[in-house]
Amino acid sequence: MSAPTGLDKPPADTAPAKRPAGGVLSYLTGQLSQIGLFIALIVIVVFFQITTDGITLKPINISNLIIQNSYILILAVGMVMVIIAGHIDLSVGSVVAFIGALAGVMITKWDLPWPVAVVLCLVAGALVGAWQGYWIAYFGIPAFIVTLGGMLAFRGAAQIVLDNKQIAPFPQGFRDLGSGFLPTFGSSGYEPLTMILGVLAALALVGSAFRQRRERRKYDLEDEPIWWFVAKQAFAVALILLVTVQLASYDGTPIVLVILGVLVVGYTAVMSRAVFGRHVYAIGGNLSAAQLSGVKAKSVTFWLFVNMGVISALAGLVYTAGLNLANPSAGNGFELDAISAVFIGGAAVTGGIGTIPGAIIGGLIIGILNNGMSILGVGTEWQQLIKGLVLLAAVAFDFYNKRRRASV
Repeated sequence: MSAPTGLDKPPADTAPAKRPAGGVLSYLTGQLSQIGLFIALIVIVVFFQITTDGITLKPINISNLIIQNSYILILAVGMVMVIIAGHIDLSVGSVVAFIGALAGVMITKWDLPWPVAVVLCLVAGALVGAWQGYWIAYFGIPAFIVTLGGMLAFRGAAQIVLDNKQIAPFPQGFRDLGSGFLPTFGSSGYEPLTMILGVLAALALVGSAFRQRRERRKYDLEDEPIWWFVAKQAFAVALILLVTVQLASYDGTPIVLVILGVLVVGYTAVMSRAVFGRHVYAIGGNLSAAQLSGVKAKSVTFWLFVNMGVISALAGLVYTAGLNLANPSAGNGFELDAISAVFIGGAAVTGGIGTIPGAIIGGLIIGILNNGMSILGVGTEWQQLIKGLVLLAAVAFDFYNKRRRASV
């Protein structure tokens, strides 16, 4: 990747360089990664909707799908930032278990109010991230090695804290973090609060997209045809409204969906508009050039892992609350699902490319695969095989796109 210049402008992933006019086909060919992601999501949903006799898009299943995959989607938000910077974090599953263990002890053994325990657990997650980030950023030890050590160390720490036993139950307020719903209004029809939140989310998405398009045009970086821009927004709005109507006809809005929505909106803004996010893209694209441009790579890397620690702690709290159980074996394989979500969502293995929404879509693809195959009674061995092939196909597609662009 060429040396980043003009770090005050939007990152390359969210604002592609202007291409010479080559017609509609030329533009769409250049957007194969994004187009393929949306097509894959649609095909998977339609396939399981047909093969499960309509169960996939039933309100109760959509609600369960969101709740059951929320912790993976939360982890994907932090993981995509780490991978964009050219690093990886293998410890997140163990950190989920460790934080869940701490929450269990604080709430059930020490009798701390659950809101206080939540804050302390998030602080503990930040300390975990700071510990790993220090070795990676300032000692120069590869993130793979440091977080591999963290994966083993924090798994052991979770077992020590719980004395290899499970702890349950938790107060209802804490459990609502993982499995509760916002208050409902009305006794029949569609729940109004959910409908209002869905419409507001759709309007906010469209408004943000138009602002970003105007910003790209301001820097003469916009080459997206207006018809394609409108088609993308129409698809996104239709998807949001579909989910909204289904949730409103069931129990309303899951609390964890609100948490996830805040994370996605906040971190998307950070990565696309804040200096920190632009520096993350610069480091992943070309570390040497970024340093020569004045980017404090060590500081950015350190805070990236602090952030990853906090997000892992949040995922641990949500998972423990939803399960109503602190378990020393919790979080097994979560790091693999989070990493898979990021790569399926279009992030580059070499860093410098990726988006928060892309990681969320990647996580949804994994979640829908898990959900659909479980409904169809597919064995876990076949589920693992299929998910592995999907991940390989996503990475192979990324490499194909790079080679194609290089040959143009």
